[in-house]
Amino acid sequence: MAKINTVLGPINPESLGLTLPHEHIAAGYPGWDCDPLARPFDREKIVKVCVRNLEPLKAFGVNAIVDATAVDLSRDVDIIKAVSEKLQVHIVCSTGRYLEGLGKWTYLLMRQRDKIGDMQTELYEGFMQEITNGIGQSGIKAGAIKVSSSLNRIGPCEEAMMRAAVKASKDTGVPILTHTEDGTMGPEQADLFIGEGVDPQKIVIGHMCGNSTMAYHLNVLDKGVYIAFDRFGIEALVPDKVRIATLLGLLALGYADRILLSHDFTSCGFGRGGRRPPEDEKLFANWSVTHIFRNILPALKKAGITDEQIRTMTVDNPRCVFGGA
Repeated sequence: MAKINTVLGPINPESLGLTLPHEHIAAGYPGWDCDPLARPFDREKIVKVCVRNLEPLKAFGVNAIVDATAVDLSRDVDIIKAVSEKLQVHIVCSTGRYLEGLGKWTYLLMRQRDKIGDMQTELYEGFMQEITNGIGQSGIKAGAIKVSSSLNRIGPCEEAMMRAAVKASKDTGVPILTHTEDGTMGPEQADLFIGEGVDPQKIVIGHMCGNSTMAYHLNVLDKGVYIAFDRFGIEALVPDKVRIATLLGLLALGYADRILLSHDFTSCGFGRGGRRPPEDEKLFANWSVTHIFRNILPALKKAGITDEQIRTMTVDNPRCVFGGA
């Protein structure tokens, strides 16, 4: 098995253990740093907030977290490394980009307009730099490639990003993790990757729990890729009871070996902060990194899901995605 890049250095796949495969240590939407009322950026304070929010994971035996923060969501590997050191939890960080409407694409679009370089090639070169040589001057190497698509479409920038990710994944063995918007474009993402020769076991189609249609899930799963139910607790998008019902249906059909579980939780967000309106607050009441262990897994067990199936989704599948079978 290949070594897995973490922010503290390479590890053997067996060292991952119980893994949350799609979370965010610290992130912010592009433009937060232009807000005069944004909270001051204080790396030491941010690390303390992240450690406080993630510390409860230790009681549930979580040994690894995959930070799926794309470069243009204010990924900060120094924060991630400090959190990993203080928690003594393995953290895999990602290279990659966010979707067209919310990411930072102006630089590459202007270069394309002025016929300077080729977007797909430049994205590939950037991904390879962060995987093989390291991110900035940190020496930290990315262990995943995060790509995204828009609602009901894969835009031209997103297609260039995905094709660049294909080449980088094939060259390095690093897996591709995806963002799908509101449970759309999962089959199209999988077809693009597989059509370009990516090993299906190196593909995780994300946010699949945004769609409760069984045919949609089977369409993706039958291609041999992994899928992620990775937004547990975000009930403003889909109620968890719907996510659980869909997951139970897939487990009954024997797909435990193709499903990963996570929250898409942000331990510390950059910007103004503040509370949501009271009518929305209850829809995020359970959104935390322990929600799966406190509430979702007990509900699955009550419905007859075995410890073996749970271990497959939370330990074995992440190990196979990141380290090989």
